[in-house]
Amino acid sequence: MCAVQAGFLGKRVLILEKNDRPGAKILISGGGRCNYTNLYASAQQFISQNPHFCKSAFAQWTVDDTISFFEAYGISGKEKTLGQLFPETDKARDVVNIFANLCADLGQQIYYYATVKSIEQTDNGFEIVYEQHMREQKISAPKVVMASGGLPVVKLGATDIGMRVARKFGMAVVDTAPALVPLTITGKDQPWYEKLSGNSIFCRVWNDEASFEENILFTHWGLSGPAILQISSYWKPGEFIYIDLLPTQNLTELIQQERTINGKKTLLALLSGLFTRKFADALADRLPVQKNLASLSKADVDVIESLIHNFKVKPAGDKGYDKAEVMRGGVSTDELSSKTLEAKKVRGLYFGGECVDVTGWLGGYNFQWAWASGFVIAQAL
Repeated sequence: MCAVQAGFLGKRVLILEKNDRPGAKILISGGGRCNYTNLYASAQQFISQNPHFCKSAFAQWTVDDTISFFEAYGISGKEKTLGQLFPETDKARDVVNIFANLCADLGQQIYYYATVKSIEQTDNGFEIVYEQHMREQKISAPKVVMASGGLPVVKLGATDIGMRVARKFGMAVVDTAPALVPLTITGKDQPWYEKLSGNSIFCRVWNDEASFEENILFTHWGLSGPAILQISSYWKPGEFIYIDLLPTQNLTELIQQERTINGKKTLLALLSGLFTRKFADALADRLPVQKNLASLSKADVDVIESLIHNFKVKPAGDKGYDKAEVMRGGVSTDELSSKTLEAKKVRGLYFGGECVDVTGWLGGYNFQWAWASGFVIAQAL
């Protein structure tokens, strides 16, 4: 995006691409469909030590700008859920092709298999040493843009070069961690989750910092699904998360209503109508499911209410960078101009996208930050 926008302004850019093709992470995003923006994207859906930092970029390049840009080059969006916009073709390849074709049309070069080894500041800008086809090469450039992504996904060639370059120039880096990532359960509780593997339930998931209503997915190693990925960005090891397994209904009220209609109905029968039978059976370990509704004591109802509406989980950890959608943390926003994304300490050095401490929610938000930061940097080059 940065190279293309710079090209529109007549500026010449060389992209040093470590992989053998462009856009590796775009191609796997959204299950290969590429959720390329979100209709509701704003600074509120981003995690950063400075929550106001991304406002300037989003003012310069809006969601409407993203939609217009892609429409101009043949991609019409369709909304799936919660403002998530996908190409009508459901092909991430179409997104990559737009950028590859525009770079070619605008004369912006891409060197593939190019692994950057070092960046040194010179009197005229920078000297970049990179390795390509087993040979070390050197180039000089007046300005350098670090658009190197984050640590997910290693098999796509992800590295920490953005953070290494920042530290080399004396810039602060906010501690990094996997974000939008499944959470693991170990120990005595794991067999219970294993038993439920494959069950997907619409829930409300929350902790002290955030709350999300979407599906969760039970797996043989723990919890996944959109609501879990979302809360993972706000979770730290050792902390609890809480789940309302029935967010749209009040179970205590349902029990009272059913009692008046059919007091002989068992709790298991009631739960089987609200969840899958497999899930209701699994709750037998924790609830008096064989009791009929009429014989449930107040203490029983309190236990049921607490388990269903306030299910408490202490994850053991997460599935790591290879299963994470994005990285949390990165180059500190204190080190960058919010207007241009230029490093305050190093004139001509810019940082954009995931390597910056700006992390979006699941659902196209991180792409909107990528496009906006690319545009902003291109204007300043």
